[in-house]
Amino acid sequence: MKLNPIRSLRNHTLHFALWAALGIPLPATFAATVFPVTVADRVGFVDKSGTLVINPQFEKAGAHSSGLAEFKLSKWGYVDTAGKIVINPQFDQAGPFSGGLAAVKMGGRFGYVNEEGKFTINPQFDDAARFSEGRAAIKLSRLHGYIDKTGTIVINPQFQSAGDFSEGLAAVELGGRFGYVDLAGKIVINPQFDKAGAFSDDLASFKMNRRWGFVDKTGKIVINPQFDEVGSFVKGLAPAKLGKLWGYIDKTGKLTINPQFETAADFSEGLARIELGNRWGFVERDGKMVINPQFDDALSFTNGLARVKLARKWGYVDTNGKYVWNPSN
Repeated sequence: MKLNPIRSLRNHTLHFALWAALGIPLPATFAATVFPVTVADRVGFVDKSGTLVINPQFEKAGAHSSGLAEFKLSKWGYVDTAGKIVINPQFDQAGPFSGGLAAVKMGGRFGYVNEEGKFTINPQFDDAARFSEGRAAIKLSRLHGYIDKTGTIVINPQFQSAGDFSEGLAAVELGGRFGYVDLAGKIVINPQFDKAGAFSDDLASFKMNRRWGFVDKTGKIVINPQFDEVGSFVKGLAPAKLGKLWGYIDKTGKLTINPQFETAADFSEGLARIELGNRWGFVERDGKMVINPQFDDALSFTNGLARVKLARKWGYVDTNGKYVWNPSN
């Protein structure tokens, strides 16, 4: 899928259908009961046991959210978990459903359709993101603002970039600096940071003077900027990089798992993917290795399965590291 979403707050683009493909844990509403697999360059879906339930037939496909997944057959449409095409391929781009709506592109503009494929917000935006907490970031004339589910602009386009709302706040860029606004558009943390991430577990990451730290919802710095890179807090732990190695910290900034990994991701379903010796595996919250590093690449666990790569082929393992779908392409 061609990427063309709202610009990310960390200077790379993220299309929400591809969160899982980038190893980012999906919100609960995105939890899949079937999982995409590729066989002979066509995408189908398997269930949690690894049984093929939707035959490989699509050029591309995303993960199911709210029971529907976007797929490409020349154009983009949507298929349900039984394999029934419920919205015919007709869109130039399509994102996942969230809150009953999905952002799609048609005729060079973005709008939103409901689960029947009917436009509830006509294509009119230069770019559009998924709905989160009743708001979606949109782009008009190079500036970003927010709309509600009726398509009404509730926060005027004024920002250079804008993130999803999370825990009532969204990171925005204004005048080259990052701060946070509430659902009404009021600036509650003044733009002052070089970069900023979304709130998770009551804290948000920020970058200042080439180092990352964390702030609370009042804007108070609770972990001073000291890390080269960080992830997000999940149930009290966040990955953090010192020098060339990653470990994990608690909400006081104390290291609970010493830096030892070449890469480390957020915890998802109690496990975190890590890279050690150019191989990927998974650790528990106490740092114990539960799936030894053995994969060329690995994505985070979603609904009990993690996608893993070996010799350019992708498969799925369960939390014990057992294959439920052997690597294929």
